[in-house]
Amino acid sequence: NNSLKDKRRGKIDRSLIDMFVLHELLQLCAKRRSLLVGKSCHGLAIHFGLVTDTVTCNILINLYTKCGRNDCARHVFDAMLARSIVSWNTMIAGYTQSGEDVQALKLFQRMHREGRQLTKFTLSSTICACAAKYAINDCKQLHAIAIKLALDVNSFVGTAILDVYAKCNMIKDACWVFEKMPDKTLVTWSSLFAGYVQNGLHEEALCLFRNAQREGVKLSEFTLSAIISACASLALKIEGTQLHAVIVKCGFHGNFFVAASLVDVYARCGQIEKSYALFAYMEQKNVVIWNAMIAGFSRHAHSWEAMILFEKMHQLGIFPNEVTYLSMLSVCSHAGLVEEGRHYFNLLMSDQTVEPNVLHYSCMVDVLGRSGKTDEAWELIHKMPFEPTASMWGSLLGSCRNHNNSGLARIAAEQLFQLEPDNGGNHVLLSNVYAASGNWENVLMARKYLKDSGAKKEIGRSWIEAKGKIHVFVVGERKHPAITDIYNKLEEIYHDMRKFAHMTKIECDLHDVHDDQKEELLKHHSEKLALAFGLISLPPNIPIIIHKNLRICGDCHSFMKVAAHITERLFIVRDVNRFHHFKDGSCSCGDFW
Repeated sequence: NNSLKDKRRGKIDRSLIDMFVLHELLQLCAKRRSLLVGKSCHGLAIHFGLVTDTVTCNILINLYTKCGRNDCARHVFDAMLARSIVSWNTMIAGYTQSGEDVQALKLFQRMHREGRQLTKFTLSSTICACAAKYAINDCKQLHAIAIKLALDVNSFVGTAILDVYAKCNMIKDACWVFEKMPDKTLVTWSSLFAGYVQNGLHEEALCLFRNAQREGVKLSEFTLSAIISACASLALKIEGTQLHAVIVKCGFHGNFFVAASLVDVYARCGQIEKSYALFAYMEQKNVVIWNAMIAGFSRHAHSWEAMILFEKMHQLGIFPNEVTYLSMLSVCSHAGLVEEGRHYFNLLMSDQTVEPNVLHYSCMVDVLGRSGKTDEAWELIHKMPFEPTASMWGSLLGSCRNHNNSGLARIAAEQLFQLEPDNGGNHVLLSNVYAASGNWENVLMARKYLKDSGAKKEIGRSWIEAKGKIHVFVVGERKHPAITDIYNKLEEIYHDMRKFAHMTKIECDLHDVHDDQKEELLKHHSEKLALAFGLISLPPNIPIIIHKNLRICGDCHSFMKVAAHITERLFIVRDVNRFHHFKDGSCSCGDFW
């Protein structure tokens, strides 16, 4: 009897050993993404009769989801006689990680209907699926379930909910979730940083970053990348430079996304030379860094440099993506390079790895429209497989204004009024089209529609940094403490300009008034006041950098060129479209913007 018992014990021990070894092998396959070996181990599990074992099946599900074979994982899941919470969590997480968000939500609904226990991992994985498909209603329901189960304060669940709200433009709700969380991880902070930046709340992102530093939160490459993006959007040169020092100190300067953000921040702050120096210093570059540099050259009107980079990408075997093509079309748009624009658009259409989207078509419409080919741009809008966007109609309307196509301008304006009824700038653009052709009756009508609609026109502003403070100007500014000196300096510049026979471009003022009144109105545009302030406030050996929220007008552009020649200074103006470098009587844009 004892001998028989020993034999049975030995058989059981060998079975256990076989199972443990198989589990180790399956986990190793999952870690190394070895699908072929994993399938062989699955065959052994069937041979040993282990496919009825819940733990073995959970490991198999994990293996297949890690290897991107959710179909095989689901086959194992559906065949299980008894499922644990790990089975459900692993399958839902597999769907979420592979982007099969609908399947993840459906499986969660089934799990909930069956009355299965929900854990923090179940909820966080499912909520991540909501974030991927912007399913805000589903997220709210899951948030309610999390509150009911007292899991909303869990860092995994809370961070996932915060991320969904931020991505769905519900940043106040995201902040509320953030404040309620007792334990905030680095991922939690990074998610809110990214949420602020994605929603255009760049100043709030910087304030949050200062709070994080005061609380001693550890910095990550994701945090720093988001904050640098905020500095880039606000064109904060000093803060961007300080962050660069922090990044080098933390050892993140080699990270692709951080490096791309740094290239972007220097370019947006008018320091394109530093931007390129940083780009050239990077030994290893991915497509994100190349895109950042090409976009930087585009903003600074360095069209040929951007094209050279595009060719170098091809030579080095780095394939362009949708962002690369978008930047190249933007380069052609702002440089008036129609044939080159057609070339890149055709390359995009023939590229099997990139799917053209509405932004590419919008850029091509801009390429054609800016060069006066408004009818061809109109035809492209009709042919494209997308519904025209407000941006597209706005681009066409602006082109019609510059090239006096009032008939097409009215069609574009009518479309814009439907898509953006609260945007007063569209009414102003149409009014300017009529004014440019001297049709003052229609100008009055367009301005009456603007007044009756209640839409607001954005006020033009220019700002300049001096001695660590931002100084903001509007047309006809009177409140600045140095306004008397500013106007005196402006008069001095105009006096010197008369020696060069400089004439004010009164056609740039689109009011129905006498020419002398037009000249007076143009004289006190916000960018001219900012320039005069820069000349009296900044040392003579540094560039004067001015930022503007609207497009620079033709008269101010002409004024800047002559003023740069007279003062022998470099002026850099960043308007809503691009940077203009004024030096020695010329502009980097070649008078095409």
